[in-house]
Amino acid sequence: MKKTTFTTLSSLLLILFSCAVSAAPIYWTDWLGGDQDPNAGFIGQGEITTLTSTLDVTYTNPNGIGFYQPSGGADYYQNGRSGRDDSVSPYTSSEVDNSPTGTDIVALSRAGTQTLFFSEAIANPVFAFVSLNGNGYAFLNQDFNILSVGGEDGNSCGYWGCGGVTKNIVDLGGGDFLYELNSSNVGGTEPHGVIQFTGAFDTLVWDSASNEFWNGFTVGVQGTAEEIFPDDPDDPDDPNNIPEPGTVLLFGLGLTSLILRKKVTG
Repeated sequence: MKKTTFTTLSSLLLILFSCAVSAAPIYWTDWLGGDQDPNAGFIGQGEITTLTSTLDVTYTNPNGIGFYQPSGGADYYQNGRSGRDDSVSPYTSSEVDNSPTGTDIVALSRAGTQTLFFSEAIANPVFAFVSLNGNGYAFLNQDFNILSVGGEDGNSCGYWGCGGVTKNIVDLGGGDFLYELNSSNVGGTEPHGVIQFTGAFDTLVWDSASNEFWNGFTVGVQGTAEEIFPDDPDDPDDPNNIPEPGTVLLFGLGLTSLILRKKVTG
């Protein structure tokens, strides 16, 4: 009886532990047709379908992009060029269970600010990047974690090869910080991987560091904020309450102001 009880408890603990450390399924953006002109004023439209909701994603880049691939074309999320294997993908990890869906990608080629808008607050978004060769992204007052990189921790290289990335934090003063994702050229010159932001968001804004043809991205989420962070509307101190809409948008406004200051003082 004791042995049976111990075995049962051990099995239960193993199941619970496995669930605690297992990766989360990610709902990736399905980029749609719409604007196919990559020049100045580009707007890309997409959808994310979670367990309970379908939300709109809008990407804007006033400077234009390299190209837009909402369907078909090369699969830049392969392991090298040998097909997909999510067990060793540059885009999967202990936090991300599945690589980006399909071949959808937004390819960037110009320095400057760009914005992602979500029609509903989303939770813990992940950002897959392709071929961040000699370039970098900067997020004002928004920290992130590097989850996976091609060629590291048992992951295969990306479509264009291997390469490392680093996170750099710049204190701008006045309580503002710039969180930078930079290509490190360690282990190669072609970084592919995933970063993640923690929390609830309705907007993400970042700055591409330099002109380069090309580096690309797509975005996914763990779910809507309501799905992941169920809140108690009767408890204003509930830590799971969703941030007020527009909170993250202020980061973008601050980043725009920062860029304008740089242009004036530079």
